[in-house]
Amino acid sequence: MMHDTSQSVDTIIYQANVFDGLGNDPQRMDVAIQGQYIVALGELSQWQATHKIMANGLCLAPGFIDVHTHDDLELLRNPNMAAKISQGVTTVITGNCGISAAPAKLNADAPDPMNLLGEKSEFTFAQMRDYINAFNRKKANVNVAALVGHTTLRNNVMTDLLRPATADEITAMQLQLDEAIAQGALGLSTGLAYRNAHCAPEQEIYAFGGILKKHDALYTTHLRTEFDAVLEAMDEAFAMEQEFGIKVIISHLKCAGKNNWGRAPELLAKFTAQGEHSKCSCDAYPYAASSSTLDLNQVTDDFDIFITWSEAHPEMAEQLLADIAKQWGMSLLDAAKKLQPAGAVYHGLNEDDVKTILAFDKTMIGSDGLPCDPHPHPRLWGSFPRVLGHYSRGEGIFSLATAIHKMTGLSAANYRLENRGVIKVGNFADLVLFDADEVIDNATFVDSELPASGIHQVWTNGQTTFKDKRVLPAYSGQFLTSLGASKHD
Repeated sequence: MMHDTSQSVDTIIYQANVFDGLGNDPQRMDVAIQGQYIVALGELSQWQATHKIMANGLCLAPGFIDVHTHDDLELLRNPNMAAKISQGVTTVITGNCGISAAPAKLNADAPDPMNLLGEKSEFTFAQMRDYINAFNRKKANVNVAALVGHTTLRNNVMTDLLRPATADEITAMQLQLDEAIAQGALGLSTGLAYRNAHCAPEQEIYAFGGILKKHDALYTTHLRTEFDAVLEAMDEAFAMEQEFGIKVIISHLKCAGKNNWGRAPELLAKFTAQGEHSKCSCDAYPYAASSSTLDLNQVTDDFDIFITWSEAHPEMAEQLLADIAKQWGMSLLDAAKKLQPAGAVYHGLNEDDVKTILAFDKTMIGSDGLPCDPHPHPRLWGSFPRVLGHYSRGEGIFSLATAIHKMTGLSAANYRLENRGVIKVGNFADLVLFDADEVIDNATFVDSELPASGIHQVWTNGQTTFKDKRVLPAYSGQFLTSLGASKHD
């Protein structure tokens, strides 16, 4: 706490209910920002400031960290990042699920699911350094930290992804991963459930362990399956920590498919079984529905499947697959084939499982939104306010302080983002001012691109990036390495 009455700073936020991001109860205080940093906390009425914000008891939290995004190319395409900044998100982690925009070399169209990130022409970053330089030239309203996608590496060195990599191909991928981490990537992600990575045996994945250990880098994984054999898939992931001592993060932990409803406690017991020294953690999104391309293997009448888009029959979008099949007088599977290629939201999760996983003390919040989807899942625009408004205030599954910790301090610690995720003197001024009674998601499965309510103002590195329901193009985001350093040309 500083009390020099002669101080003059850029901004003071007066009388905010300050949540530190560590899960502690809030404290009513003033917060001073100078340049990119928080420079004072406490009673600052004697200080001078260019910008004075009267919070009047609104909540002030660290800017939210979206640990699971597919925003790799969206940051360059739409640097305003309206979907994220309007929720209070000031940092995104890209390169999840085995797909990253860098280091990528495409000779043909992007293979599935890399095509979720963008068009072939947008993949122009042969090295992680190229992507970082492009971001630093353009800038965006949010900070970014990047993972390297395993499927992206496979596509760089293999012509046929539907087989295991050879020894030579593994060596080539190891070199690319080593180089990318040295240039600033956080670690490796896999998407082993997807067809173009599913043929990679455990040995192919474990071949990267030594490089991750050398750099003390992270391993995140979209498990080989989230359906019936999910526990075995978790064992495969946890073996990376047991073998190499590296941090493992399981992406969008869930019990997928009706057969698995009610199994959330079994999944969480797997974490406990790793022992108290384990650094393993997970993320989750706050919805009982997943979203991807329309996968014929997931077509079932166990739960609703909502068609978000269809190239073959665009007029059928925004309807349930069951209703489309009825109109066409055919089976669900035949209707799904006729709609291809298409996108879908699968209402294949159980709400009690979602709550149990969200409330787990190792769970961070990630949106897993798909910005290129013509009709995105509402999680793209609504995840963080939904945790605050629906699950904390409405359902009471955790306190507001805990909800904020899961979106800030916990995430910064797990991803080793230095001087982020916590409100303290000397940290970067990534901040969100919101009304705890009003904050709520508005995006729905039908009208999915509505901004949230209750977010008053957002700062990214000390600059206002959102205020009074308007996104402001400050473009003050930085590229973050795991050391928290910002990379410059």
